[in-house]
Amino acid sequence: MTAHHIPLLGQISDVDLRLLRIFRKVVESGGFSAAEVELNISRAAISMAMNDLEGRLSMRLCQRGRSGFALTPEGQSVYEATLQLLTSAENFRTQINSLHSRLTGDLNIGIADNLVTMPEMHITEALRELKAQGENVHINIRMAPPKEIEMATLKGSLHTGVVPGLKHLPGLNYTLLYREESVLYCSSRHPLFGAQYLRPEDIASHDAVVPAYAQTPDVKQLHSGLKPMASATDREGIAFLILTGRYIGFLPTHFAQRWVDSQQMRALNPQHFHYDTDYYAITRKGAPSNMVLETYWRSLSQLIDRDE
Repeated sequence: MTAHHIPLLGQISDVDLRLLRIFRKVVESGGFSAAEVELNISRAAISMAMNDLEGRLSMRLCQRGRSGFALTPEGQSVYEATLQLLTSAENFRTQINSLHSRLTGDLNIGIADNLVTMPEMHITEALRELKAQGENVHINIRMAPPKEIEMATLKGSLHTGVVPGLKHLPGLNYTLLYREESVLYCSSRHPLFGAQYLRPEDIASHDAVVPAYAQTPDVKQLHSGLKPMASATDREGIAFLILTGRYIGFLPTHFAQRWVDSQQMRALNPQHFHYDTDYYAITRKGAPSNMVLETYWRSLSQLIDRDE
């Protein structure tokens, strides 16, 4: 049997890099339509770019049509290679820029949902300081589930991230950043809102929304005592259901404070129904030197040390 050889790109040009960046954004957005807003170009232009890239690579990268968007096996391999190529190109640019006194380059950071209301604001202040030290620094924030952030940091497509400390991966450095308190809430439309004496067993008999994402064993045990009648993949989804007045559920105190202040929510026996979640800033062990990341990390470390 004669081996089938796929033609490779010759010398990689700026045009190839542009097409690969469009391809990466299409994959990460989940399709052409969603990528329009991210790329700020028309769907027709995206389709033309994808056709051009497939022609240059002589392979089909994805299926698109009425059934939706999906990568082919070859497309998945090209996507993974694209991440490596673009990350290497950015690392090269950042390292060369580090030879100059002017701080330039990208910081790609992944953050788990609903942390912007944390009162310590370490991430916000560190990003503020980074921008103050380098006007030409380009900051890219990706909001994503913790596991996705960890894997992207390991692969190098993210320089750093913020995740809950569920399980530490051996290839990452973890630095404690926040300790987040969560308590059980109901909304002002719920029958428990006006009650004065609330026993745990009375509260637990009401319908509850529970998280559909990973939790520590202690947190799972606390949720197991509730009556699970709904689930949500993030804290914003839990808040939506609590505000219907039909469910009780756990939320971080900093995230729920806006509704508590406006008397739309109240905590339910917080002495019994509460738990803490530790959030960590992560970087990849053995990552190449990156002046932008080092500058950001130095500011972040100073903020953490100040509050200890």
